[in-house]
Amino acid sequence: MAAKFKKNQLLVIPSSNEKIEKFTNYIMLNGKKLLARKIFEEAMKDIKKAGHPNPLIVWEWAIEKASPDVMVKSKRIWWAIYQVPIEVPNRKKFFYSCKWLLAAAKSKKWKNMSIKLSEELLAAYAGQWAAVKKKEEVHKMAEANKAFAYLAKYVK
Repeated sequence: MAAKFKKNQLLVIPSSNEKIEKFTNYIMLNGKKLLARKIFEEAMKDIKKAGHPNPLIVWEWAIEKASPDVMVKSKRIWWAIYQVPIEVPNRKKFFYSCKWLLAAAKSKKWKNMSIKLSEELLAAYAGQWAAVKKKEEVHKMAEANKAFAYLAKYVK
């Protein structure tokens, strides 16, 4: 008789929604979604240990504080390249904030990914560190190139 295989138990994140699933997909490398879910769940446990009663609210606020409102896009007109400030749609706001949070967490060395992610989320919740600084840089760049806002109608 052939031996039966046991299925891995999927981690169940309470009140899982589309944004959490999308975020775990951004964490995921090489198709290892179970590992990505485990990293996210451990990061939420670390945030809870830090003294926050609801870590999902911390995560949502960190995403909100790291999301850009305005970005610049390059537009070539004749021989000149202009940095044109444009508003960022909501789906792109989430993408950029997740991308910046994860890049900031991955850039730290010598720690577990869940610890690095929880530290970065707590820092973004407080309004500091790399992801929020990246947002401020993008906003400064858009403010500096405000004179080219009239070209936004030509940018796709």
